[in-house]
Amino acid sequence: MESRRTTTSSPPGGTGGAAAVPPRSRGSLVAGSVGNFIEWYEFGVYGWFATIIAARFFDPAGTGGAEALVKTYASFALAFFFRPVGAALFGRIGDRAGRRPTLILVILLMTGATTLIGLLPTYATLGAAAPWLLTLLRAVQGLSAGGEFGGAVSVMTECAPPGRRGLYGAWQSFTVALGLLGGAGAAALLATVLTQDQLEGWGWRVPFLLTLPMGLGALWLRLRLEETPSFRRQEAARSVARAPRKAARSAVAAPRKAARPLTAAPGEAARAIVLAAGRLMGWSAAGYTFLVVLPSYLQSSLNASFRQALVATVLGNLGFAATILPAGALSDRVGRRAVMVAGAALAVLLAFPLLGVLRDPSTGAVAEGLAVFAAGAVVGLMAGPGPAMLAEMFPTHVRYTGLGLAYALSNAVFSGCAGLIVTWTIERTGNVDVPAYYVAATCAVSALALATLPGDGHRRALRD
Repeated sequence: MESRRTTTSSPPGGTGGAAAVPPRSRGSLVAGSVGNFIEWYEFGVYGWFATIIAARFFDPAGTGGAEALVKTYASFALAFFFRPVGAALFGRIGDRAGRRPTLILVILLMTGATTLIGLLPTYATLGAAAPWLLTLLRAVQGLSAGGEFGGAVSVMTECAPPGRRGLYGAWQSFTVALGLLGGAGAAALLATVLTQDQLEGWGWRVPFLLTLPMGLGALWLRLRLEETPSFRRQEAARSVARAPRKAARSAVAAPRKAARPLTAAPGEAARAIVLAAGRLMGWSAAGYTFLVVLPSYLQSSLNASFRQALVATVLGNLGFAATILPAGALSDRVGRRAVMVAGAALAVLLAFPLLGVLRDPSTGAVAEGLAVFAAGAVVGLMAGPGPAMLAEMFPTHVRYTGLGLAYALSNAVFSGCAGLIVTWTIERTGNVDVPAYYVAATCAVSALALATLPGDGHRRALRD
């Protein structure tokens, strides 16, 4: 999957023709980013309101126990396990029908499901059907989110100007940070202006309902989106291949054979997807542990208040956002491998010290803030170059499916289960160092997988 062979030519770091259309590149960047912002805004909101959602949907007895929180995170994890299904389903559509129509479809599904969560009656009103309906909507969100990543990254990287693929791909990760910060900001604002009773009664619904106007704006942008140059070249080649003339068939026979390694070798495809998921696992696990699971961990294990947990999470996401775009741009100069391996290694080295700072009662507020900021910054070193790294592993005709599946599988196992694993393990063992063990182990394996990246992948053209 990482052969040095290409089917197009372009300057180092280029994308084969994207340099001639900078306006399209900018429009594709915005249209690809906006859906990702909404997706992570909602997933962040769900994580930050996990304790309230647990009480409203999974704790009819009102005991407030850890079991309800575990059930909430189980629903959280279920949505992630629908992501690979969505990646395969929408990836197939996106590789055949185009990136644009597929991204329009997934934004409609994502917006509808998230808005309905904000309108859903709780267990007290609807009874046992309430948690089941919530879980169903989470599954729909998982499907749409699975289809979002592959299309967005394909659009961004296929339209990137020469030498800027890492930076353009990094915008996908940057909108993760923006989405999480947007959700945290909404939660913090509500926690400030509403009483606790108001927040638990109806205030938690507001961030979900805000998805509707955001989704309509995203839909408008995607309706104006043009198809990528890579997909148009692929469609042109398919049209020529379908022509009855023998000369036309001969002219495209060699390129088509060169561009179909996945179809010819399913085993190679599976190995590439598994390898890509391994390269992402550190990013997935550390990102969700530090940026999403942290609020509930601070409240349930370290007795922090809801507001303190939100402040810590905002600082962590600010650190995350601060390093993503510089890391993506740096990877265009020194390569994806160097930047991402450095991020994974730092996560291994800093996981326990960072958690120790938060757990130490003598630690001041400034030191705690710097610790969570640093944790987010380390994740950003992996997240910045990650999208471009994935795009470079797959040719155009399977790029949407391949990179989408790799990302979805990694997130399903190592992100979606992070809250469930951490909460359940702490409850059973009483060991509050569990998050550090989880981050260190996954990032160590990820560093080994990242070390196999070709050193000059950032200089090659994307394969058609």
